[in-house]
Amino acid sequence: MDPATIQALTFDCYGTLVDWESGILSILRPWARREGVAGGDEALLQAFAEAEPHCEAASPGSPYPEILRAVHGRIADALGRARDSSAADALAGSVGDWPPFDDTPGALRRLAGRFRLAVISNVDRASFARTARRLGVPLDAVITAEEVGAYKPDPRMFLRAFEELRSLGIAREGIVHVAQSLYHDHAPARELGLRTVWVDRRHGRAGQGATPPAPAGVTPDLTVTSLAELADRLGV
Repeated sequence: MDPATIQALTFDCYGTLVDWESGILSILRPWARREGVAGGDEALLQAFAEAEPHCEAASPGSPYPEILRAVHGRIADALGRARDSSAADALAGSVGDWPPFDDTPGALRRLAGRFRLAVISNVDRASFARTARRLGVPLDAVITAEEVGAYKPDPRMFLRAFEELRSLGIAREGIVHVAQSLYHDHAPARELGLRTVWVDRRHGRAGQGATPPAPAGVTPDLTVTSLAELADRLGV
């Protein structure tokens, strides 16, 4: 991947820049202990991975906190537990508290010195505003599910990003999408002709975590295990 051909990097946020699994577990773990749920962290993350896409597809116009409330209820149903509105509210309100990965702020600062940076995220504006303060760099564009009325892997999220970046003089050919989720991000991005970088944040760990399995045949252009490694590979 020749850095000279890249004008902008678009990022997934939660799972790529932000450690969403730690954030999700900070809410689900204490609930699971109270409810006597067996299986540990991976079982909880798998339950989240199964519930979230269903809830997003069922209500694509709902803001992400409402999606998370529905996700918590669906997880409770799947695990045979009573729905808990307080725990669901806690999950819904937790997004802005989810921590960035340790390498994220420094790597973004390095990348911002050479490329335009944008985020394409399955989130609402209010939640992302809390996260943005933790990222350490201003962004050139932010595309959220709230304004598009759709959730990735819906291609409309990427089409809106193309519009935003075109207004900055950046054509699709100059964009590289950077993401952890092969399901949410790489599959639609590749269908739209984008080059992609897979940030394999679960490198060395078994299972899919909070992310659904990838569709068959999805192949990123480049794989790294951290954002810092990407900055190194791009020579910044």
